[in-house]
Amino acid sequence: MQTTASHTREQEESWPRKVQPGRAVVSVYRRKTPSGNFAYMVSNYADGATRRFDCYQSEAEAIEAAETLAKRLDKRDYFAASMTQEQAIEYSGAAQALSPFKVRVGDAASAVAGCLKIVGDLSTLHAAVSFYAARHKQTAKKSVPDVVAEFLKVKTSRGGSVRYLKDLRSRLDHFASDCKKDACDVTTTDLQDWLDGRKLKPQNYRNFRTVLHTLFQFAVARGYAADNPVETVERVKVNSGDVEVFTPSEITRLLEAARTNFADFLPCLAVGAFAGLRSAEIERLEWSDIHLGERFIVIGASKAKTASRRIVPISENLVEWLRPYAGREGKIWFGDSPLFYKQMSALAAATVVKADPAKNIKEQKPVKWKANGLRHSYASYRFAQISDAGRVAGELGNSGVVVHRHYRELVTPADAEKWFNVKPETPANVLPIAAAASS
Repeated sequence: MQTTASHTREQEESWPRKVQPGRAVVSVYRRKTPSGNFAYMVSNYADGATRRFDCYQSEAEAIEAAETLAKRLDKRDYFAASMTQEQAIEYSGAAQALSPFKVRVGDAASAVAGCLKIVGDLSTLHAAVSFYAARHKQTAKKSVPDVVAEFLKVKTSRGGSVRYLKDLRSRLDHFASDCKKDACDVTTTDLQDWLDGRKLKPQNYRNFRTVLHTLFQFAVARGYAADNPVETVERVKVNSGDVEVFTPSEITRLLEAARTNFADFLPCLAVGAFAGLRSAEIERLEWSDIHLGERFIVIGASKAKTASRRIVPISENLVEWLRPYAGREGKIWFGDSPLFYKQMSALAAATVVKADPAKNIKEQKPVKWKANGLRHSYASYRFAQISDAGRVAGELGNSGVVVHRHYRELVTPADAEKWFNVKPETPANVLPIAAAASS
């Protein structure tokens, strides 16, 4: 009995170990590692060419793997038998990932391989699938004219400026009259062809593109379009040309002409020239925003183009021009936007001086009105005065980069001193500054 037990132990401890659950035989080897531990290796001839050793940390794992391999060999499942442990784990993970979709690993691999032949790599394949999903996601059918009508209604209810709403309506009415498609069916090609067909100048092209982009952002947010087709519409470069500014002499003539002929427009002219507000901001400005005593103007977020509140200083000469209006209430400009621009043209024409030899007066042609000339002038003279692009940008409501790019070294500090010393020729007989402050 003792002899039999001893023989059995010798068999159990003999290596390599032979595992044979059926016809196939698989050998398991044990090797001592440099650390003194044992490693267990399963001999694998499944690929029919070379022997491969699959390593395991424990004898039990190795024996189990050998039995699995032997069974696969018995079934002549040579592909499964030839897989490494890492490959088997990867295969199992792939099968689990595909299980909820009821797709087999082989079918998924064939489909992906076919797609990769078309697109080239996995990142492009993923981008293509994402694009397809975006373009084919559920959208509500709504025609472009109906989307435009809803968009304008929403913009109006949110209190957009009259001028902005008028511009939106004008541009979008043109588009809606030409495009009767559902918004979800409008493509980049449709939009590009429409813009090109209008033969627009660069600035007008850019303005139309911006409005269309805003419209389709609205459509996407409301579920009327899968994505914004304007994103890839061609952008055009707009050459803004040279910045033109008024000279101290020209602004003096304009202010005097306003005081004589357009007294109600004079505050708008002075605020534009000596505080640099945009025309649209001046149109929205109220007298309560102008603090003469404290020497600043508050541009509220609702009045600023950038929807960001800012404080603009009031120069000493601007105080003198605004003093006669201390105590007024409401908006500083009572008319509409078209009248505002008509006043500019009429004011410039009023600066003409006819020759009068008897009074030794020489003829002077009218001052040429310059596009955005008041704001450009303030920015240029203010930058020359304080040499601080960041501070000037804060007063203007734009960036220091813009100030440097457009207004640097256009005028001299001496010119700036003259500009901010343009005052009424005769002091106004009006309320003192303390009373103005209380307004």
